[in-house]
Amino acid sequence: MMSLRKYDGALGLLNAILELDPNHSEAYRQRATVLRHRCRHKEAESDYNKFLELKPGTASVEKELAQLLQAQNALESAYTQSDAGEFSKVLEYVNKIVLVFSPGCLKAKLLKAKALLALKDYSNVISETGFILKEDEDNLDALLLRGRAYYYLADHDVANRHYQKGLRLDPEHSELKKAYFGLKKLLKKTKSAEENAAKSKFRVAVEDYKAALAMDPDHTLYNVQLHLGLCKTLVKLGRGKEAISTCTEALSIDEELVEALSQRGEAKLLTEDWEGAVEDLKEAAQKSPQDMAIREALMKAERQLKLSKRKDWYKILGISKTASAADIKRAYKRLALQWHPDKNVENREEAENMFREIASAYEVLSDEDKRVRYDRGEDLEEMGMGGGGGGGFDPFGGGGGQQYTFHHGGGFPGGFQFNFG
Repeated sequence: MMSLRKYDGALGLLNAILELDPNHSEAYRQRATVLRHRCRHKEAESDYNKFLELKPGTASVEKELAQLLQAQNALESAYTQSDAGEFSKVLEYVNKIVLVFSPGCLKAKLLKAKALLALKDYSNVISETGFILKEDEDNLDALLLRGRAYYYLADHDVANRHYQKGLRLDPEHSELKKAYFGLKKLLKKTKSAEENAAKSKFRVAVEDYKAALAMDPDHTLYNVQLHLGLCKTLVKLGRGKEAISTCTEALSIDEELVEALSQRGEAKLLTEDWEGAVEDLKEAAQKSPQDMAIREALMKAERQLKLSKRKDWYKILGISKTASAADIKRAYKRLALQWHPDKNVENREEAENMFREIASAYEVLSDEDKRVRYDRGEDLEEMGMGGGGGGGFDPFGGGGGQQYTFHHGGGFPGGFQFNFG
């Protein structure tokens, strides 16, 4: 029975032997071994001492007694380290000492599983608790630990089965109840968030996602999807800054999550971070080259980035994008007079540059066709229109003299000319 690790059965037989023969030394030794395996260290120590009373000086038993004391001290140290949060040290004591001398120690195995759970080594928690449940399928602590490991691996169905089995055995087990109802509440809140998002109730969905995330910040493998859902909802609401933050949280958990990368790119478009949007969407497109939605978003971002770098003719003339033709003429006349080089002798180079910019702005905005094409986002400079180059015009006429006379189209608005001699 000891060879088969049926320690309870072996213990019963040894107790019966010692009732028949209280001085059976080998029975004391064997019972001490069984008790040592079970971490019943004080009782095992008593049996070893009884054996040594009957057969003093037996070196092999003295050695076993020393090993027992080592296991006992190591287990006490493991508990102390667990209370201090030093879980790696817990594993050292348990693996290197306790389970070496007391391989059947259930306390040590459960303590090891708890340490592995704290260290987020969920696969090994499942493995260790599997060994325990093979010996004792109704062990509540093992069911709880195994359920939690599956929970943190986001395998909620399996986790739930473990919690439910434990609660059938003990309906009032506080930790199992807390785990079971906590999971149920989390899944209910997640479902509510997803349903509200699907119904375009985005503001309600945002609150649901945030509430779900607050339930267990350590549930990273599940929370990554909650962060993604929240990010997508915030993008739809136009709340770019918040969306960037939550998508970044998702990517900190799973940097290969393409959808989080593309959604962060969309969020950066909302905040007019054109370069950031292009960077995220380009990386997303590389990781998912067949996704046409990402490619379209990338093209939009690249176009916006390009537009952001072109000259803003409205800003140069100091007018709004809804300015009338008369507004454009007035602004041009005022600024051209203000920045004419002959009136800015002390800062002539700056004035000439400004004068050219003003003239180029007027060239585009005073022409209805060019203005429409500029407003549409077409690059007029590449087509030789505006910017004082290519097909544009030079307000200085290419000369180097002091006479500045120029006519824009049919002349300065209203036939007005500049003549500074």
